[in-house]
Amino acid sequence: MKRLVYILAAAALCALAACQEIPRYFASDRTLARAGGRELRLGDVRSSMPEGLSGEDSAAFLRVYIDRWVRKQLKLEEAEELFSSSEADIDRMVEEYRQALLIRRLDQHYVDRDIDTLFTDEQIAEYYRAHRADFRSDRTLVRGRIVQFQPGARQARKLRELLGSDGAARERDLSDLCAKNGFTLTDLEGQWVDYSEFLSYLPTLRSQNYDSALASRAVQEMRDSRAQYYYRISDVRRPGETIPLELLRPTIRRILFNRRQGEIVRRHEQELYDRAVERKRVRLFVDEEQEQESDSRAINE
Repeated sequence: MKRLVYILAAAALCALAACQEIPRYFASDRTLARAGGRELRLGDVRSSMPEGLSGEDSAAFLRVYIDRWVRKQLKLEEAEELFSSSEADIDRMVEEYRQALLIRRLDQHYVDRDIDTLFTDEQIAEYYRAHRADFRSDRTLVRGRIVQFQPGARQARKLRELLGSDGAARERDLSDLCAKNGFTLTDLEGQWVDYSEFLSYLPTLRSQNYDSALASRAVQEMRDSRAQYYYRISDVRRPGETIPLELLRPTIRRILFNRRQGEIVRRHEQELYDRAVERKRVRLFVDEEQEQESDSRAINE
């Protein structure tokens, strides 16, 4: 078994530590070490050396670099001895990886060149309509509003009336009333949230089930020792029902993007194939043999 032999490593380190003009030292390409039947030369290290190091720092860097290089070569040497019988398989895997990497880079080249990353709302909605069955919720989703206010507030009746009304004007009136009187308005009307998140704004108990509140679209009420709460659930999607489009836009956009990527790759593959056939750079011997067999059968018949 080949053994580790350092050649000029110690001298190189000493010279580097003592040298104040590092660029002049790096102009040489001396041998720093040998291990596992391979040589490490100063030129191999030069590109990895950080700029601006002093002679002492350069020597420390070089010492670490040489040590790591030597250990790597020794492990490679042992691996080659132990697994020499499977060397052909390793070479095959390396070549397959190299080919896959080149093809991936080629595909990405054409994707970067040709892809359109813009998707209209109609394109997203069209995909949603065509694949609604694929988007089923696994939890309860709701939209609604919650108002927290002081018990016995004289505006409670008006507050309840506005919370139970629809329309942009009534929403503004509700917001203005809450702002004027210091009421806390939690507006979850414009977004879908988990029902558990909606309930977190109310004085609920973990041990109690509140699914019965989902059946009503009217204003409902809760209270604790510190405050009174009005809340209204305007819309519900239960588990198993279709997820709202608003929550799926990013997902559908990714799906459409991946689909476009695939279309670009397939189109380029076909263009490449057709061009090669036209220029007679492709010959399918299997097809030729099948044609010959077919012709032979036709003659015999």
